[in-house]
Amino acid sequence: MKKLVVAIGGNAILPAGDAGGAASQRRRIEASCEKLADLVAAGHDVVVTHGNGPQVGNILLQNEESRHKVPAMPLDVCGAESQAQIGYLLQQALGNEFAARGIAKGVACLVTQVLVREDDPAFVNPTKPIGPYYAREDEIIVKKAKGWKMVHDRRGGWRRVVPSPRPVDIVEKDLIVRLVGQGNGNVLIAAGGGGIPVVRRQGRLVGVEAVIDKDLASAVLARAIGWKTLVIVTDVSQVALDYGKPTQRVLDRMSVKEAKEHLAAGQFPPGSMGPKIEAAVEFLEHGGDRVVVTDMEHLVDAVDGKAGTRIGKA
Repeated sequence: MKKLVVAIGGNAILPAGDAGGAASQRRRIEASCEKLADLVAAGHDVVVTHGNGPQVGNILLQNEESRHKVPAMPLDVCGAESQAQIGYLLQQALGNEFAARGIAKGVACLVTQVLVREDDPAFVNPTKPIGPYYAREDEIIVKKAKGWKMVHDRRGGWRRVVPSPRPVDIVEKDLIVRLVGQGNGNVLIAAGGGGIPVVRRQGRLVGVEAVIDKDLASAVLARAIGWKTLVIVTDVSQVALDYGKPTQRVLDRMSVKEAKEHLAAGQFPPGSMGPKIEAAVEFLEHGGDRVVVTDMEHLVDAVDGKAGTRIGKA
């Protein structure tokens, strides 16, 4: 039996190009929860984290469109809304899957705060894409006029970017340890969307307008609760070098040293595999034993060492 922090990518919740309705998200999440239930049925303890990029972007868009009728909420509050939204869908779907299989495990979602540094340089250099793609020039001009920073994403057009400070600690880590450390195998959903970014000011926690990378936050969460295996679920079955080129080759294994070399060589771009490999390196250099990168289809086999890419200290 292994204790696994499983970080689910946005593709497992909302595929690219989907409008993001509740029904489509529910279908996608139910399919993902079948695989998560397979892990639990195999005897593993699981803490689940997840992305929230499309959802928090849509919430911000709803705020923008209705700001003349109801007060708009700041980004940290929107992040909390997305955590609860996705957490509810995951909690319900996984609970239903357990019930259908006769698995006597509970599922809970914890809206989680993640500590960041107020002087993090990300606050003056926003880089995290959120929300929908914009292709029409008039839309882009209007958004820029509102003070949004926009960047072009080759996958679909222009997107808004916001600060993405590095996570430092999990505020509720002691509570998480108590919830998952009782030997009952219950599943906790925590640090969704990277968690709600907060800073300490004069002894008080204060939310800030930012979005934390969920893979980096997942690594900090795993380290904070003392779990040694981080599983990063994305939309490819294995990490690849020269991705998308005729020379592409997949990796079964990779050491921290090799991961750093490939990062330095630009093999893992910032907008895709880069943060995942950075999170893996950080986790392994601060007490973690193993990182697995794979897709949802190969999740169980990858945890068993039969698929995916395994990253270790050596």
